[in-house]
Amino acid sequence: MPLLPLAALFGLVTLVCAVFLFLHAFRRSVGTGMMVLLIPFYILVYAFSQFEHPRKNLILAGFFGCSVLAAVFLGLGAHGLSRLMVGLPPEY
Repeated sequence: MPLLPLAALFGLVTLVCAVFLFLHAFRRSVGTGMMVLLIPFYILVYAFSQFEHPRKNLILAGFFGCSVLAAVFLGLGAHGLSRLMVGLPPEY
């Protein structure tokens, strides 16, 4: 269960990095911003091909790395929480 706060922390970092990407896309044009917002995986194409920022590497690493870590910790934390709710001991 102590993994859930880590998942929330990494999710927050992902959200902050995504805001940088969305703001840049909407400043470029409303159409580009809507595509980044609504088309699945277009944010990947946009991030690597059109996103220009002085700290691009840090923002992309934060976005992709923290989203993967948040998903892993959320899955592990939810698994541990479900075991506790069923009544199994934590070491089972």
